[in-house]
Amino acid sequence: MIFEKKQKIGNYTVAFPHKQGAYAETYRVKDDNGRILFLKLISFAKLNASQYSADGKIIEVEVAKSLSHNNLCGFVDTGTMIHRGQQYAYIVTDFISGETVADKMGREETLTVYETKQIARSVLSALSFVHSLQRPIIHNEVTLQNVLIDLSGELKDAKLIDFGHARFLDLPPSKDDIGNINPFYLAPERFNGVCSVLSDLYSVGVMMYQMIFGMLPWFIDLSQYKSADRVRAILARKCSPLQIPSMNVFELDEQLINIMGKAMAYDINDRFQTADEFIKALDGAVNVEKPKTASFKETPSGKKTKKIGNGFADVAGMSELKEQLQSDVIDLLKNPGRAKELGLSIPNGLLFYGPPGCGKTFFAERFAEEIGCNYMYVLCSDVASPYIHGGQEKIANLFEEARKNAPTILFLDEVEAMIMDRSKHNNVSEQGEVNEFLGQLNNCGSEGVMVIAATNKPNLIDPAALRAGRLELKYYIPQPDKETRIQLFKVGLKGRNTELGINYDRLADLTENRVSSDITLIIDTAARIVFRKKIEKITQAIIEEAITQIQPTVSPDEIRKCERIRDEFIGKKPRKIGF
Repeated sequence: MIFEKKQKIGNYTVAFPHKQGAYAETYRVKDDNGRILFLKLISFAKLNASQYSADGKIIEVEVAKSLSHNNLCGFVDTGTMIHRGQQYAYIVTDFISGETVADKMGREETLTVYETKQIARSVLSALSFVHSLQRPIIHNEVTLQNVLIDLSGELKDAKLIDFGHARFLDLPPSKDDIGNINPFYLAPERFNGVCSVLSDLYSVGVMMYQMIFGMLPWFIDLSQYKSADRVRAILARKCSPLQIPSMNVFELDEQLINIMGKAMAYDINDRFQTADEFIKALDGAVNVEKPKTASFKETPSGKKTKKIGNGFADVAGMSELKEQLQSDVIDLLKNPGRAKELGLSIPNGLLFYGPPGCGKTFFAERFAEEIGCNYMYVLCSDVASPYIHGGQEKIANLFEEARKNAPTILFLDEVEAMIMDRSKHNNVSEQGEVNEFLGQLNNCGSEGVMVIAATNKPNLIDPAALRAGRLELKYYIPQPDKETRIQLFKVGLKGRNTELGINYDRLADLTENRVSSDITLIIDTAARIVFRKKIEKITQAIIEEAITQIQPTVSPDEIRKCERIRDEFIGKKPRKIGF
């Protein structure tokens, strides 16, 4: 960062250096009256030619002067300066205390339909304003990263920010460098340098899809393409049917799917023509039919990622389980030649069960990181369908996708809702889905697919899924013991601004009968207390204060019930994995 705290930028004093970008830096500043504002410092030398107008003015600066709307950060001031032989411009706007939608998604993975509609209306309201100015402005980078949620307001007060790629509509076309902007938000015509009201509205459709499903539409891995071939690959992908990962999202209906399809139609004539028209559709004032040129394909929505991280190093305790998986799975994957000589393959499936909040999902994710394989996270809603036999088709597609990307860990969360005991249900469709799961589980390990299933209620799973060749290895994961609680606090506080001399032994004693998720929440609560009170570091006293605020999420009765199920499960005591 060029400037430090208490230094001056024009008439403004730096209160906090915020972020450094490709061509600009941002700061929290104070004016002469002590008012907190937001300042963006732009380097003339780092701007692209497309960011200047024909008369040499910075387009973003000129655009900023027009911004005055509830869903935009209000313009305050602009200016230029010389610093160390270089020329800079700065833009000052109102400061909003909040987080981006991307930050919120990072915590929650997906948003509800209600939240999605509220945020979309906010963005569309801002776009309606800038599109309707005497000299219309096209934002050109409507993404989750550029929508700010005002934590002191409501979702309807969300702000559209960062006009770094904005252009006045009357300016000549200019191509974007897809290395500087997310290409999956861009309308097809944008790749030819053309921007319009409709290209902004296309990006809102992409945002809505991502908020609801947790993934970008028509996403492809660009790393496998040469730079010169990437645009062609993206456009070819955008011509394929829009995949709808799940029809079981609460309040997701045909109208909303059609709205997203219309917003993202390849042909501009099939899209919404104005932001106001888009808003009316969201409000239900007009009925939206499926666009003529659009086609939808229902697919399973298991979230696919390549797990990269610290693996088992981030897991406190569970040493026996780590060792077991090291010998049964990881060593086999790392020594395929030796495994082939002995006729060995990875296990078909593992079942993690025990009280809620004890780290079953967390461990599966760290295991995928440890071996560096593909990881697909699946919930019951991801394989549900309102159509006859639709669920069976989605299950088959899910396993086929896993096989194509092998080695793959297929993580089935709350598996009892997917492979429920058929003897307790008469629904023919549900029985068909269980049968499909059983068929797919048969010897899937030989095809590079290992299923890890997690449940709090193993007694509700169909017994056929628990035999050899399916979910064949079973591990009871209990509450963390004292030593593991010590490690959980150490891992959770690592990298945070914490005072020296934290008494981890005392913290473990104070959190007896707490599960892993309780301890994570305690640490996060302590951090929020520090942030709220404007204290420099997390202290022992603050963590203990947080412990008193967070009650155990799993009762002793629930623990005893889980242990009884463990003892009765399939007529014998499965292996218990201690922390």
